[in-house]
Amino acid sequence: MLDINPLLLSITIVVFLILIAVLNSLLFKPLFTYMEERDASIKADQDRVGNNDAEIAELTAQAASIVNEAKLEAAAIREKVVAEAKELAESKIEAKRAELAKDKLEFEKSLAESREELKTTLMSQVPLYKEALKAKFSQI
Repeated sequence: MLDINPLLLSITIVVFLILIAVLNSLLFKPLFTYMEERDASIKADQDRVGNNDAEIAELTAQAASIVNEAKLEAAAIREKVVAEAKELAESKIEAKRAELAKDKLEFEKSLAESREELKTTLMSQVPLYKEALKAKFSQI
């Protein structure tokens, strides 16, 4: 029947164990080392990407903060400039109003003087007008 030769069986077992030892040292250990290094590299890359996401979020928040501060500062500057422009315009308007009021007073004063002159002139010529009227009435 089936003959089992113990010498061949023992040689086959020894060759099998030697083959496993050789394959373990030459193939499996470098393969496992490579796989572990690759896993570590992938994990490190993922951590860096995660850190980059955190940095990007932080930088985005900083940029938004800077933009908001700049907007507030620009609004403050704009309000200050508008206030200064209004103040300058008001001062110019007040100066012009004062000048116009002064001119109006001078004009009214000259108008009053002209009225008095005209009145004086007319009063001085009233006798002439009376005589001219008498002459006209006498002709009628």
